[in-house]
Amino acid sequence: MSQHNPTTEVPRLDNLRVAIVTTEWNSFITSELAESARKRLIELGCEPDDAVIYTVPGAVELTFAASQIIEASLFDAVIVCGCVIRGGTPHFDYVCQSVTQGVTSLNADCDIPVIFGVLTVDNEEQARERLNKGPEYADTAVKMVAFKRMLEDA
Repeated sequence: MSQHNPTTEVPRLDNLRVAIVTTEWNSFITSELAESARKRLIELGCEPDDAVIYTVPGAVELTFAASQIIEASLFDAVIVCGCVIRGGTPHFDYVCQSVTQGVTSLNADCDIPVIFGVLTVDNEEQARERLNKGPEYADTAVKMVAFKRMLEDA
């Protein structure tokens, strides 16, 4: 059996379609994450009409939206972008746990990669420091689609 050696280079894929789901909540962060992920996908050769942004109210709703996108079978990958900022109540922990478990479940049960792009931070400053993550989410999505295609072609 041959061994696949991953590289840091992001492959260029034909016919790539990626859905990006972002939240209204903390949109001053999430919209920038989503737009920068979309821009990177286009840089990597994705047609502008094939890198589609959808918006849902909050982080918990990301899992539902991703599951519906997967069921529609229109995309090769889904990137979920959210930002949960810690407050003074346990709500932060519940939201983070819910979205993390939801995305993990989708990745285990579905045949389309779902990229976790949810910032979980203590304050707005930490969120702003991570605004550069959108392109990383796009790179990860492309690498995972390439991985899936490699296995399908094996």
